[in-house]
Amino acid sequence: MLRLYNTLSNTEEDFHPIEEGAVKFYACGPTVYNYAHIGNFRTFAFKDLLCKYLRYGGYRVTQVMNITDVDDKTIQNARAQGMTLKDYTAKYTEAFLADCKTLRIDPPDIMPRATEHIDEMVALIKTLDAKGFTYRKDGSVYFDIAKFQGYGKLSKADFSGAQTGVRVDADQYDKANSRDFVLWKAPKEGEDFWETEIGPGRPGWHIECSAMSMKYLGETFDIHVGGIDLVFPHHENEIAQSECATGKPFVRYWVHPEFLVVGGDKMSKSLGNISTLRDLLAEGHTPEAVRYLLLSVHYRKQLNFTTDGLRAAQASLQRLEDFVLRAKEKKRSSDGSEAAPSGDFAAEVSAARAKFREAMDADINASAALAAVFDFVHYAYQKDGRGEFGAGEAGAALAFVEEVDSVFCILRAQPELLDEEIAAQIEARQAARKRRDFAEADRIRQWLLDQGIQLEDTREGVRWKRM
Repeated sequence: MLRLYNTLSNTEEDFHPIEEGAVKFYACGPTVYNYAHIGNFRTFAFKDLLCKYLRYGGYRVTQVMNITDVDDKTIQNARAQGMTLKDYTAKYTEAFLADCKTLRIDPPDIMPRATEHIDEMVALIKTLDAKGFTYRKDGSVYFDIAKFQGYGKLSKADFSGAQTGVRVDADQYDKANSRDFVLWKAPKEGEDFWETEIGPGRPGWHIECSAMSMKYLGETFDIHVGGIDLVFPHHENEIAQSECATGKPFVRYWVHPEFLVVGGDKMSKSLGNISTLRDLLAEGHTPEAVRYLLLSVHYRKQLNFTTDGLRAAQASLQRLEDFVLRAKEKKRSSDGSEAAPSGDFAAEVSAARAKFREAMDADINASAALAAVFDFVHYAYQKDGRGEFGAGEAGAALAFVEEVDSVFCILRAQPELLDEEIAAQIEARQAARKRRDFAEADRIRQWLLDQGIQLEDTREGVRWKRM
């Protein structure tokens, strides 16, 4: 059974969704005021892994992830660039979605934008106002945290001394602030605003996620994912406003990936230590290596991001891809019949699959799950070295690795056949070697290398792979 560490209880809990066989899943999406960096993508890659594993386990998952396209940062940056808020945020929304596609992060089932859900936010604020949880000051509407006895239950901070009227207007603030937060901001000169039943203005950041998540997933849903930095104030405030409005528990399982760090510091734009996916690709790293690195350390442990780590990730992937190519060669070498693996090999596949699932069920322990896969690959290579890795074994091994990759999505697609030009060049190289024209053979080998094709001469003939 899947167990997840729930920030709300500070314990690992058996996962039981509200509706048997179905999971309602919300992830805090990006604030589209700039390009997302690799630290951001650690959270997005993890939520993708969790969704894929839930679906692998047979659950029907409804995933909602918002786009925050109105807040302090988006408004300030759009004004600085002389652009409309819509045009400015569209640019970075498109960039984010393109980066997600490159990293093979599946799009959510529903991706609401904050600016398209102003009516829902206004309705939620009206409900809170009618129940006495709000007050107004200078045209803005604030949530009175002293009126919610459960405030602090997620972050485990003591806010028992909170006093009404100590307000904060900023969307983001630090843990030292125990203040009433803004639900609706009065318009300021030059800022975007909406005319609504509660007056002109725009939403505060926190009300956005509550309104959008509850619209699409209901007043109580199963899983809420977001970076560890969102526990306070964002998620604490989401709980307060949602539960005060509905009188029901808001989320059952709160799941928070840890920071990606550089030299011990959190990767962030404010520290100037960020790397974007585009930066890393320009340096020659592959999207698969980036994804592998982001997923290779347990999500509740900080991930130290280094170039050496990326190279190690690429080396690990290369070993796995080489094994897949070897297995495909063995499978193709059969007479076309579907051979069964030997009994001991079939047992080893079953054991590896069980270890993979056991690791993933233990709070998505991706590092242990990957270790189980590489242990199996080592075993299979030993069998191959002893001449005990035939078509049946190859087929069973491929099925297991492909099953794992349906969850991790780290292997590049390998074409089954060379195109005609490359195939002809390989034949020409073989002919040159037979007539001992090694200079020509080397020239062809280098040409193939330039096309991204690496050759390996073995006792069984020429093997190739795309680099």
